[in-house]
Amino acid sequence: MALSDGVFAIAITLLVLDIHVPQGLDSDGFHEALGDVLPNLGAYGISLAVLAGFWRDHRAIFRPVRQVDADVIWLTVLGLGLAALLPFPTALVSEYGDERASVVIYSAAVAALGAVHLALAAVIARRPWLRGDAEPVRDEFLYALDLGAMVAVFVVTIPLALVVGPAAMWWWLVLVPIKVWLGRKENAAAR
Repeated sequence: MALSDGVFAIAITLLVLDIHVPQGLDSDGFHEALGDVLPNLGAYGISLAVLAGFWRDHRAIFRPVRQVDADVIWLTVLGLGLAALLPFPTALVSEYGDERASVVIYSAAVAALGAVHLALAAVIARRPWLRGDAEPVRDEFLYALDLGAMVAVFVVTIPLALVVGPAAMWWWLVLVPIKVWLGRKENAAAR
């Protein structure tokens, strides 16, 4: 868990490195540079939410785990590698958000990270000996639905971006009502 926490924390920290305003600008240059930084802040906000959600999910997946096997280690390393990679597609979207390829690369990275988390959760759910006596913490169906929705939305974005271009990023907003609804279901199930 310590390694995973460190990788997510570093990935989140790396997101902010592309956000800066050059020094020594006059007032007009400063205001122009400040306006130019807005797409970077938007991409930062989206990726911060994505990584924070996956970090939370990763911790929830591993909360009941008492031991790991080779498959769990392999999937964990793959997922951490994808999480560490996310600052790159974030920079592409913030600097070249008007390019289809940037949206496709970002969507593919998030979908891949979600798919790895889904596979990891499935492996742990199907191997109760990894949990010892502990029961899964979250409702497995709702959790799979949550991750599956995330993966589906970002996978659908890929061909959508190829057809309609960067405007396909607006499709990501469909996750807001889905996440709210699933959050309510999880809260109700927890009671």
